[in-house]
Amino acid sequence: MYMKAIYRLEREGPGVTTSALATELGVAPASVSGMLKKLVNEGYVEHEVRGDIELTQKGLEVAVGVVRRNRLAERLLTDVLGMPWDEVYAEACILEHAITDRVEERLVAALGNPQTCPHGHPIPPKDLTEPVRAGIPLAQVEAGESATVSGVTEQMPEILRYLGQVGLRPGARVRVEEKAPLGGPLTIDVAGERHAISLELARTVMVE
Repeated sequence: MYMKAIYRLEREGPGVTTSALATELGVAPASVSGMLKKLVNEGYVEHEVRGDIELTQKGLEVAVGVVRRNRLAERLLTDVLGMPWDEVYAEACILEHAITDRVEERLVAALGNPQTCPHGHPIPPKDLTEPVRAGIPLAQVEAGESATVSGVTEQMPEILRYLGQVGLRPGARVRVEEKAPLGGPLTIDVAGERHAISLELARTVMVE
């Protein structure tokens, strides 16, 4: 779970720090410090006190394997079992530990070799190459411009549920109608319906 969190924060979050890891995993900073020491000693992570936290090649191999299985499990739960996208992450975290290499291969084939999870995050290739990421936060789109949602960076179920309700899912077309000054809300149009969303929320929606 630590290596998966480091992988995600490196590529999709605000960066990897002790405090960011604590928030991501819902644990105390002291617990993070202790686990980091263990991961460094075992060769999975490189970390200097008050310095950057990075996965080693050994750690990257483990992290990619876990992230791949997690995101394939999310696809299975949404695409095949029809579960809402705001419920699948927690379930996928359980399933990822039971997916063997053979089952993973069958999942990839059965799901049509998906490139992203239901939330738009890339499913990392097995060869450890970096997946292609594109897009900017919706908060950076100017009034009068339109864009297509490519993904969301938030995992909290209540936020995903709200984003789904207003139609901000990968593939949706969104137009920014108005941007209030001084960090005020954005008025957006999705499928002909207007909604006002906070600037903070707009930063979690990636668009192209």
